[in-house]
Amino acid sequence: MLGCSYGRMFQTTVAGGSYQDGLTVHLQGVPPGLYMTEAEIYEALLTRKPGQSQLASPRREPDVPIIYSGVNAADTMPGFSNKGHTNGTPLVVLIPNLDRHFEHIEQYQVTNRTPRPGHASYASYQKYGEWDDAIGAGFFSGRYTSTIVAAGAVARRVLKQHGIEVFSYVKEAAGIRADEVDTDTARQKVDTFRAVRRDYDPIYEWVFASGRINPDMRFVEKMAVLGELERDLIQIQDNARPMDSAAIREQHGIHPTMNCPDVDAAFEMEKRILEIRDEGDSSGGLVEVVATGLPQGMGEPVFEKLDGELGRMMSIGTIKAVEVGAGYAVKDMRGSECNDQIRAEDGQVRFMSNQAGGTTGGLTTGQDIVVRLAVKPTPTIAKPQVTIDKVSMENAKLAAVTRRDPTIVARVWPVAEAFTAIILLDQYMQHLGYQAMKPAPTPR
Repeated sequence: MLGCSYGRMFQTTVAGGSYQDGLTVHLQGVPPGLYMTEAEIYEALLTRKPGQSQLASPRREPDVPIIYSGVNAADTMPGFSNKGHTNGTPLVVLIPNLDRHFEHIEQYQVTNRTPRPGHASYASYQKYGEWDDAIGAGFFSGRYTSTIVAAGAVARRVLKQHGIEVFSYVKEAAGIRADEVDTDTARQKVDTFRAVRRDYDPIYEWVFASGRINPDMRFVEKMAVLGELERDLIQIQDNARPMDSAAIREQHGIHPTMNCPDVDAAFEMEKRILEIRDEGDSSGGLVEVVATGLPQGMGEPVFEKLDGELGRMMSIGTIKAVEVGAGYAVKDMRGSECNDQIRAEDGQVRFMSNQAGGTTGGLTTGQDIVVRLAVKPTPTIAKPQVTIDKVSMENAKLAAVTRRDPTIVARVWPVAEAFTAIILLDQYMQHLGYQAMKPAPTPR
């Protein structure tokens, strides 16, 4: 299978499937000296994983990552303290599948001849034939996005060390749109959301806060813990501290499971999503990603403009459109409205607007990067649909019986955030190399 790698300087390669033993992300270009723990990667993954609320699929994958290679197993010599730090070799992270029981597999087996409309199951069968991994949609399932989130956790960490931050949130869901929120407020709300989700997460408590898995353990020791987790998974999750939506809103000013900085809109989104779910249907939405602290002039012209690289987020299975800055709205603007006019104040450049979303000519302007992604409704729905038998080519009917999300928008924002970070780190590393080769400026 081609098409599973991205990047030049920061290269990401992913593998695995929804009901295979697990998923893998292989990263080249991770700088040496980075101390990145599995707990830190998990904090990113837990915002994407299923089984945590009415807004997500009931599948209870814990998504515990295991760092397999790319870090020093011990201090390399006397006087050095580099154990657990990246050493410049490829960083490999495993994400085992632990909630894949036969009754779920059987549900797919008995329906796999009738592809779900809106899903990849028909096209993938045409490509791979009878060998297509159709259990849980295999590599075409949203499950694979856990690998992107793991890679993005590493990329975000490296970028943050250089003063660049990337964060994302839900802008619109089920027709409910959030009010505009300034960047600092939005970032603070997203940080609060992450912290609350971690504090209420039973897997984080059982695996990492308890020390059951820690950086000093060997791989086989960690696998033994995951075996115990798989055995007791339902019990551990059912013993989770309940999330009181009203109390969390009062104390933290957020919705507990819908990451939207406009808390009133977040609760309206949840209400409307569940109404549509109860009708047997699903809904879509819009996520927004913001990146701050980028240098000016980062990017490349023509075929590799930064705008175009960000457009690669169409690769996320549920995304049907990507817009940068004002995006589609520019079609209704005049030049005087669309142009980001420029002023100099105290020796600094200031733009009077950011309709371009932080890029012109495919290069960064130094403003915030702003990207929005349109998320389609979940293809798997409870309403009967017409389809075909993809083997006999006869007409058929389909009533979905598998586990599913009423909306994907509540879980896809971490994927968009991570993918943006991967793209920006790859571009930033190229930028640093290019700038280092420039001659010193001529005195004027």
